[in-house]
Amino acid sequence: MLAGLARLCSDARHFQIAALGALLAVNFAWLDFGASPAASALAIASTLATQAVCARLARLPSIDLRSPLITGLSLSLLLRADAIWLHAAAGMIAILSKFVLRVDDKHIWNPAGFAIVALLASGHVWISPGQWGASIWFAALLAFLAILVLQAARRADIALFFLGGHALLLLARALWLGDPLAIPLHQLQSGSLLIFAFFMISDPRTSPDSWLGRLLFALAVALLAHWLAYTMQMRPALYLALIALSPIVLILDKLFPAARFTWTAPAAQGASP
Repeated sequence: MLAGLARLCSDARHFQIAALGALLAVNFAWLDFGASPAASALAIASTLATQAVCARLARLPSIDLRSPLITGLSLSLLLRADAIWLHAAAGMIAILSKFVLRVDDKHIWNPAGFAIVALLASGHVWISPGQWGASIWFAALLAFLAILVLQAARRADIALFFLGGHALLLLARALWLGDPLAIPLHQLQSGSLLIFAFFMISDPRTSPDSWLGRLLFALAVALLAHWLAYTMQMRPALYLALIALSPIVLILDKLFPAARFTWTAPAAQGASP
């Protein structure tokens, strides 16, 4: 029993699933973030089914549904659409992207982020505003920070690099414009920002291998997102910046080589994308 618990705790995906699942449950039972049960079920079912089919076609030795479940939960919390079938399409696009769009056995884009940006072009989907209320936001922040500590050795430091850079840019803009500090503080209290920082830009399968590469990448995404949001007036700036800059991860990995990420210890490694 203790050995099974140790294996469970050794993989941060289990904590991620629990945290995102709890948020979705809060949405259904207490505070309405805008995620409907039917749309969420479609997004999650689509990611799991597409993973199973692609794993079979790729002849992987096993079908691991943990990462696609995280993708499905993230899409459920973030994506809104005017047609329910678009949630299923998002799940399919997300998982297909990590099997098809790969270089050096590493998928280029975070699956959920790629699906969101791909469907935003249709004009029929949008990002949830992500305002969860102060109490839920603070609880989520603590939970996500706990996950970060649990997988600190797994290079989740990029979440702090990004949040720090993003916060400094918002603070600098407020000071430049003479705005009260309450404005950048309110902008930072966004649920969608937390999910972006802890589950998208920090995705270990699409972020740089070295800590220096992760620092440079996080700051670049923060800078580009700031420019897109406040100069180009683009609302989904974070996601556009992440998808636009993700290909440079391949260059950063060449410039600053480091050990490639694996979800589990070497003795338990699988071949799951």
